[in-house]
This record gives sequence, C-alpha cells and structure tokens, in this order.
Amino acid sequence: MSTTETPVRPRASAPAPQPKEKHPERHGLPAAGFLAPFLLLYLLFVLGPALYGLLMSFFDTSLVRPGLGSFAGLGNYAEALQSAAFWSSLWHTVWFTILTTPPLIVVALVLALLADRVKRGRWFFRLAFFAPYILPSAVVALIWIFIYTPGLGLLEIGLGKIGITSPNWLGDPNWAMPSLAITTLWWTLGFNFVLYLAGLQEIPRDLYEASAMDGATPWQQVRAITVPMLGRTTTLVAVLQVIASLKVFDQMYLMTQGGPNFGTRSILELVYDEGFTNFRTGYAAAVSMLFFIVVLAVSAVWFALVRRQEKEV
Repeated sequence: MSTTETPVRPRASAPAPQPKEKHPERHGLPAAGFLAPFLLLYLLFVLGPALYGLLMSFFDTSLVRPGLGSFAGLGNYAEALQSAAFWSSLWHTVWFTILTTPPLIVVALVLALLADRVKRGRWFFRLAFFAPYILPSAVVALIWIFIYTPGLGLLEIGLGKIGITSPNWLGDPNWAMPSLAITTLWWTLGFNFVLYLAGLQEIPRDLYEASAMDGATPWQQVRAITVPMLGRTTTLVAVLQVIASLKVFDQMYLMTQGGPNFGTRSILELVYDEGFTNFRTGYAAAVSMLFFIVVLAVSAVWFALVRRQEKEV
C-alpha cells in the first residue's frame, strides 16, 4: 500500500519592516520656512493693526495726543450706537450693496454665457469686459465724473439728443447713489465675469450634446444644466461681492466726498472722517469694530441663503 506525501508549501515570507524615520518632524521645516515671511507680514500689517485697533476702541485715543489716552471702556461703542451719523452711514453702505450686488451677479453671468458661445474672437470679449477692473479707482472716478458733469458730460449730451432731460447725477440726492452704483457696475463687472467664465469651462460639453439630441432648447439647457452646475461659482461670487460692496470707499470719497448733504457717505468714510479729520482715532476704531461685526453677520447670512438655494436646485 503506497502512501503519497503532501508537498509542503513554503511559507510566505513576512514583509520586511520599513525603517522608521527618526525625525519625521523635520519634513515640516521647509514648509514652515516658506510660510514664515508671509506669517510675519500678516502679523505686522493685518493681525497686529487689527488687535491694536480693538485696543484703541476702548480708549479716547487721538492723533493730537501721544499714547492711548484715557480709558473709555464701552463709551465709544455707546456713542456710536446712539449717533445718527453712524446709522445713516451704515444705511448708505447697505443701500449701495443692495443696488450693486444683484446686477453684478446677473449681468456678469449673462455676459459670460454670451462670451462662452462666441466661436471666434472670444479673447476680445474677455479683454473688453475685464479691462476696466484693472484701472485704479482715481482713474475710474475721473472718467465717470466727466461723464456725469452737468452741461458737458457725455451722458447728458447723449440723452439730450434723444430728447431726455438729464438729472444732476452726482448732485441730486435721489440720483447720487444710483450713479455710483452704475460706475461700480462698469468698473468691477470684469472680476465676476472671469469667475463665471472659469466655471463654464468646467461644465462637461457632453451634457449639452445629450440634451440637444433630446430636443432641449438653449434656454432649457441654461436653466437645467448651466445654472445648477454654476451653483458653487455663484455662491463664491455672491459672498465676495457682498463683502466688496460693504467695504465701498474709493468711488464715494473721490466722486462725491460723501455728498450731497452726506447722502452717499459710507461707513468707511465715516471712519476716515472721524479718525483723520476729527482726530478721534479711538472712536473711529470703535466704529470700525462695529462695522466688522456687521460684515461678518451679513456675510454669514448671505452665504447660508445662497447655499440653501444651491442645495434646492
């Protein structure tokens, strides 16, 4: 009777243990070295002044006296909250944001859609719409002051040829803020336009081809494909635009100096007037901190609303 022996399989050798790094923390040293200059500049020019401004808001600091001055506690904040100038300037800032944010989102989206469908010369439209954004605020103010000038401005001459009487764009309290909003729309539209163009390039073209084969019209494609796919871009544009509009200062100060009758004075111009005209830097710092809280609150609410709409779509 023969017996067969079962072959003995060789055991798989265990993987050799990898040598442990003796000093893994050294890998973070190059990154820390590259970040150090930025962190230093951020501390010196952003975080440091912000903390010092918060400290000044609790003192009667003045430019004409050395040091922080006498301790005021919450007196500067109470004075600001009871000041009619603070609330009117805050309302002017909010009203400007309301006038500029929706057009700068909708018009930028429409122009990006049109430019994206152009087959030839697309670079020209990108350049034409983005070029005003790179202009300095002083140049933009000079251009539009000339356009709005009564009797000599291009806008009044153009409207006069078609029989429309032009108002005093920057001198009429009812027209001054809309005029500044039009200037801002022309000036800053290019930034949102470029963001939407970048978002359109990320949408797969297969979706449009498949919908076209199913008989979808261009408008149906925009409504069912483009707008939902641009949800994240719209959220980014909306948040950035709200913050930028709330921080308006240049065009108001250069074109109207807050007039007529302080009708276009923003909250940042109030800070400038109190700090560098009335030399009350402690009070100006308190107004700045209150406005900082407003910007954070408005941005958070706006971001939550846009995100909710994006999820619903």
